[in-house]
Amino acid sequence: MTSRKTLRAALVGTGAVAHAHARAVAAYPRADLVAVADLSREKAEGFAATYGIAAAYDDLDGMLAAEHPDVVLICTPPAPHREQSLAAFAAGAHVIVEKPPAPSLDELDEMRAAADAADRRLAVVFQQRTGTAAAHVRQLLQSGALGRPLVAVCQTLWFRDSDYFAVPWRGRWETEGGGTTLGHGIHQLDLLAHLLGDWSSVQGRLWRLDRETETEDVSTATIVFDQGVVAQVVTSAVSPRETSSIRIDTQKASITVDHLYGHGHENWRITPAPGFEAEADAWAFPDAEERSDHAPLLRDVFDALLAGEPLPATADAPARSLEIVAAIYASAAADGVVVTPALLGTHPTHRAGFESPVTDLRAQRDDPVVRGSKTGR
Repeated sequence: MTSRKTLRAALVGTGAVAHAHARAVAAYPRADLVAVADLSREKAEGFAATYGIAAAYDDLDGMLAAEHPDVVLICTPPAPHREQSLAAFAAGAHVIVEKPPAPSLDELDEMRAAADAADRRLAVVFQQRTGTAAAHVRQLLQSGALGRPLVAVCQTLWFRDSDYFAVPWRGRWETEGGGTTLGHGIHQLDLLAHLLGDWSSVQGRLWRLDRETETEDVSTATIVFDQGVVAQVVTSAVSPRETSSIRIDTQKASITVDHLYGHGHENWRITPAPGFEAEADAWAFPDAEERSDHAPLLRDVFDALLAGEPLPATADAPARSLEIVAAIYASAAADGVVVTPALLGTHPTHRAGFESPVTDLRAQRDDPVVRGSKTGR
């Protein structure tokens, strides 16, 4: 039976995504955001004032000791996620952590082990899984109503200018953990895997086409899923007309979702194959609509925590999409070798981090004014 308690939530990190967490907690009737921590006490106090939070700290350990939260929302850059999660679990709190959950698979393994040892839950924020449209399409695919899925295309075509990468921790292997594949593409890769299930092989390449970074600004990959689906993936931080898109072609229909940072029913389309038009009415989206967002994800996680139940499908399998990302990097590091889950499971380098060689094509451009004086690292 669901507990009647109210969850005491605490938040660490007051960057842009923290506001989505604060709004999501405020929308949930049985959770209170009781404290916030940031390395900058001034930022923590300003965030607390904005959302009516009683306590602000410049130290996570101090906040945990004083507030004894039931759940900690981690909204910091990836590098400290392991340390912060382990501290929260040791203090008896559940953890909801922003993507990517960690800058390496080894660190994520430690976080999962710590959660199990403390009998706590680790939920990763992949809000693209949420929404009634994604749930509906997933059910259609799993039930076989659309026939067997065959081929897929997954595109994260975003635009991040030089000012974006001027933030000190961005674009560096040591502090961001990876480039646009890890920081941006993981959202759509996670939604793709949420719809299609486990993967069986990955081939990937990393490219530096325009930005002054250590990491890639474009990646390309081919993913084969266990049920035999072949997916072609492009992730970019240099695309002016931004879009986040997935297309899945099945035996009976094509499923498409085209959006940017969130989707509703209007972003999805199911097009029947010739001869299957009569079945299309049975594939219609439900009348009641909920868009993808942080709020439904945190709601579902909070419901599970209060009921003492396993995490919902919108927040389970915390390693799956990070494994796909790791496999892209591992493949690129070996000049496009095929990476399988078995190979990744014992990989000598890419469980500990994702740093990989990047093919730099900027020097091949003809226009010295556009190219500038730097040729990259």
